[in-house]
Amino acid sequence: MTSQKNLLWITLLCIASSTQAMPRSEPATCTRSANLLACADRQGGYYSVQTQGATTYLRGYDAPSERRWAQTNSRYGQLTFFTGIASDGEAWVGYSRRVGWTTLNRVSSSSGQRFNLRCNRLSGCQ
Repeated sequence: MTSQKNLLWITLLCIASSTQAMPRSEPATCTRSANLLACADRQGGYYSVQTQGATTYLRGYDAPSERRWAQTNSRYGQLTFFTGIASDGEAWVGYSRRVGWTTLNRVSSSSGQRFNLRCNRLSGCQ
């Protein structure tokens, strides 16, 4: 269950704008510069989001699971492709496609998890 929770957590991060903090149950403290957002939460976790053109680099640490992770997103118009890896060896790939105010997401991981997530700016994710 923890692995699935962390994969969803990472996926939500990748589909969020690189200028927004990741949705968490506890607020995060963030520092921002022109192309870098670095945040830490009260549980000891942290993450950073760095943009370079159409590529976004995500790095982080999830304190409850003690997992470090890294993800790279590449944007091509309305499509964003992403790949990631965690310190426990789990890897994942997926894509996000924007259609108006809706983002359609598909993720597959090396642990056998696959899921679709549909997010709308008004109604949230389902």
